[in-house]
Amino acid sequence: MMETMGFLAWLVAAASGGGGVASDPLTQPIISSHSDEWLEPRPAEKLFGDSYLVGFGGLSVALIDTGDGLILIDGALPQAAPAILAHVRELGFQPTDIKYILSTEPHSDHAGGIAALARDTGATVVASVRGAAALQSGRADADDPQLAYGMHFPPVAHAQKIADGETLLLGKTVVTAHATPGHTMGSMSWSWKACEAKTCRTIVFASSLNPVSADGYRYDAPASAPIVAGFAQSYRTMDALACDILISAHPDNAAPDGRRFNDTPGACRAYADRSRRALAARLAKEGTVKER
Repeated sequence: MMETMGFLAWLVAAASGGGGVASDPLTQPIISSHSDEWLEPRPAEKLFGDSYLVGFGGLSVALIDTGDGLILIDGALPQAAPAILAHVRELGFQPTDIKYILSTEPHSDHAGGIAALARDTGATVVASVRGAAALQSGRADADDPQLAYGMHFPPVAHAQKIADGETLLLGKTVVTAHATPGHTMGSMSWSWKACEAKTCRTIVFASSLNPVSADGYRYDAPASAPIVAGFAQSYRTMDALACDILISAHPDNAAPDGRRFNDTPGACRAYADRSRRALAARLAKEGTVKER
């Protein structure tokens, strides 16, 4: 069926009950002007060691084989959940071996599929304190710059909270949580070591850092000061991280050359610098508009 309908059409039909597929309320499609681009089909791909990419052309989803269960990072849009689990199976794993699902940010394009994935795998969802509350509510926080876009998604029944600098241990893998606020105040990035023989590399799955917003939002408004301060904190964090391989929530933010990850030296610092420049340009533009 996927060959005749096309991958994206199959995702929509499967999630909405078309084509003889039973309707699933947790995978009802969220369609936007970017959803086709975000869900561009990509095969599962080995990253390094026992770490893999199981997401799409415009949305990253990572999988770690810890030797004692799997860790999934992010869930893409709701309608993408079946394809993510299909990628997991293609790699020779069983979805029920996923023990944890880590969330980078409570936006529909990254957290929309988490409720279905948690239900279908029995995994524990882990997020920042702010992120966990938003996941359980199924909507963006009141101070989110993109709040006016809607940003509703299937709520997660339960999310375990983790603080900045805390670690999650499973099997041979230790994943460290790094608070990276700004894009949302609950954003969390994740890092771990992956090894092949005697060579080990530190992988960072970074939350979005791009300063984008719904129309009418101003980063120079007094109410936005904590958001701007959050970005500054995130830049310091990304600058200081050991970072051999960078994955970002949207691949093109980390690897503008079309790759799904960035393994060039200084990738995390370059990622932060790109956001620094974008935020500075945004604030300068808002200041110019204010003066007119």
